[in-house]
Parts: sequence; structure tokens; C-alpha cells
Amino acid sequence: MSKAFVFTQYGGAEVQQMVDMPLPTPGPGQLLVAVRAAGVNPIDWKVRAGYLQQVMPVELPAVLGCAAAGVVQAIGEGVDGFSVGDEVFAALPLVGAYAEYALFPAAGTVAKPAGISFEIAATLPVAAAAAYDGIEQVALKEGQTLLVLGAGGGVGAPAVQLARARGIRVLGVASAGKQELVQSLGGIFVLSGEGVEDRIREVSPDGVDAVFDLVGGETVRALAGLAHDSSRVVSAADYAIAEIGGAALEHPDGVATLRALGELAEAGTLTPQITSTFSLDDAGAALALVEEGHVSGKVVITVP
Repeated sequence: MSKAFVFTQYGGAEVQQMVDMPLPTPGPGQLLVAVRAAGVNPIDWKVRAGYLQQVMPVELPAVLGCAAAGVVQAIGEGVDGFSVGDEVFAALPLVGAYAEYALFPAAGTVAKPAGISFEIAATLPVAAAAAYDGIEQVALKEGQTLLVLGAGGGVGAPAVQLARARGIRVLGVASAGKQELVQSLGGIFVLSGEGVEDRIREVSPDGVDAVFDLVGGETVRALAGLAHDSSRVVSAADYAIAEIGGAALEHPDGVATLRALGELAEAGTLTPQITSTFSLDDAGAALALVEEGHVSGKVVITVP
């Protein structure tokens, strides 16, 4: 049996519960993995709430979570390149991560570098991957300036780190409580809220070379004009950004991104900011913390 934290129907926290499920059997193209850590991401509660059910429905009851790291226990038909005992991490197809055992898609799974923990690896497939892809997409050179909207969150923090590692000057817009985090990562902190454009211009009078938006809505529309080139306004939060000449975040090669992130984390270039760790038994509390929307850094569930 596998202990798992599931939702039984679309809705709020009241539809969640811990259950014992039969041990999954890997089908063609799948790996059975003993989960050691699962990353907690905003998409998890959004899937449970039904925001994606019209375009990507899941079979209920469904195990929450879509980012995990663990140890391969069994290998499905047609899978090459993996052995029982391999340490791996992956993004799962929307659900499946908050459990003792999970089925990983072999095509999207990569080896966990020996030099990083399972907890660190579990933070990489969703938030850090979005950050990496965003920095790749804005394609700035050393010395240029990037404006990150939402710089203190799960995607924003690695975005600041990854950009700074490339010699890019980063202006990080965030709330007052995240000032220390943004500055510790090498960003120039800019307080969000009323008057933010004036504060940005104080530190960058000539505007910025690109914007990486993690907030969306009126905020990005109000600040997009600061970019010298509207095509370098990339949003992970507003898929109508093309209306103002920007571009939605793209994910061209998930496996390549995960491998790159693993190498960067092992080298210490990327240091995911894990601010809260919960046991699997406390998965509901972990998800509630993320759903509140004020978390700095990453929340991780660990599995013994």
C-alpha cells in the first residue's frame, strides 16, 4: 500500500484527505518511484479547485502534487536508461506527488545529482524550471537590466539567482517582507504597490532591457512600458500578455531544463530557498500555506 494525500472532488481544502492506496504499477513509459520529497506549488491547489478541469481533467480521486524526487523501485515496459535504485526527479502530469510511491513519466524524468538533496531536487521541476525558462526566453546579455515582478516568490527567487549568475542586473519588485530575500540573492529590491514605477525609475532612469512577470494583470500592464523592447516582456502569470506586445512563458525542452537545473544546484549557482518543510502527514498544512499566497521561497513535503 501507499499512503497518499488526495482530493476526492474539485473544491476547497474540505475535499482533501489522507488515504491508503494500492501500490501503483508502472505501465509502458513509466517508473515506479519511492518518493522522498515533493515540492508544493500553487498549481497544486489550483488543480484541486478545478481551475484546469475543462482543459486538463484528472481522474478522481487524484493524488495532489506535480513535482517530486525519489528512488526508482520498478520500471515499466519500453523504458531504457534507468535502473532500480536510481535517484531521480521529475515534473508529474498535474497530480501524483504527495504520496509514498508515485508513477513518474520516464520521458520527463532525470537523474538527481549526487550533490543535492531530495528536498532541493523536488523544488526544481516547477518553480525553478519556470524561472530558468523565463531567463532563457528574455535572452539578456551580461550587464543588461532585468525587471522581475514578484521577485520574492517560488519562481521569482530562482529567477533572480539565475539572472545574477549570468551577470544580469536585476531589479526585484516584491512586498516589504521579502526585501531581505531579494537582496540576499543579489537583486536590487523595489517595493511593490503604489508608486512602484517611480521607484523603479529612481534606480533605472532609462528603463529596463526586459521584464519577467510573475504577477500579471494591471501590474504588468502598467510596467511593461519600462522595457526597451515589448517582445522581451515575458509573463508566467498573464497569458493575454500578447495584447500589449509581450510573450507568454514558453517551456521548450523540459528534460534539458531539469538537467541544467540539477547541474546548477549541484554547483551552488542555484540555491533553492526552502523556507518550510512538512511531513507527508502534514501535507494539508503545507498546501494551505502555499494557498495563502504569501510564502517566501519554497515549501517541501518530505517522505520517510
